[in-house]
Amino acid sequence: MRVVIVDDERPSRGFLASMLGQCPDVAIVGEATNGLEAIPLISELRPDVVFLDLEMPGMTGPQLVGHLKGARAPLIVFVTAHDDYAVKAFEVEAVHYLMKPVALARLREALDRVQERLDAPSAPEPPPAPRPDLDRIPIRHRGDIVLLPIARVASVVAERELLHVTTERLDRYTITYRLKDLHQRIGAARFVRLSRGCLVNRSLIARVVPLAGGRHAVVLRNGQTLPVSRIQSRILRSTLLRL
Repeated sequence: MRVVIVDDERPSRGFLASMLGQCPDVAIVGEATNGLEAIPLISELRPDVVFLDLEMPGMTGPQLVGHLKGARAPLIVFVTAHDDYAVKAFEVEAVHYLMKPVALARLREALDRVQERLDAPSAPEPPPAPRPDLDRIPIRHRGDIVLLPIARVASVVAERELLHVTTERLDRYTITYRLKDLHQRIGAARFVRLSRGCLVNRSLIARVVPLAGGRHAVVLRNGQTLPVSRIQSRILRSTLLRL
């Protein structure tokens, strides 16, 4: 169990450290003298639990806890000489509350509670919310940001890390984005995939030209002619080329 001690009083830190040293399942990985010092220390060391003094100059224990929210926030055990702070301790969901001077039996009880929390199965993280559909693509162009409406996009062709976007008027732009992700965000129903590296706007397809070997080429209204892979040719025949 990785432990950090935060207390502005050196004797209190030393006494608690000596008590924790009697517990073989504990490793003290750091100490801090105040809340401001503790924030980067906890962020770097990622302890399982922080033994935290409630009243410290500059930043109180509960104020420090407010800076430690998140999935990787450590568990908190408050340590104080004032028993009237118990309610405040549990308002911030502390695991336990110890009075100074800390008794070994109470410390062991606190550690057992911490271990129970660490061993409990964590709730599954909710899946990330889907990103909203784009109605226009922001593109850096000659020092400006062009907001290109999706309806004006004729084709998107991937080249390694880059996507080459061509409009219905044959304006050409280049962006850095994953083709798969862009396809999802500009509407899979509006854009058809011609190959692993090419999308075209369905509404701007003028005609489809059959080629040898069961393949096709697509001609867009802006004059672009783009090849269709053999697999996507079969999909086109079963979807786009049937009444």
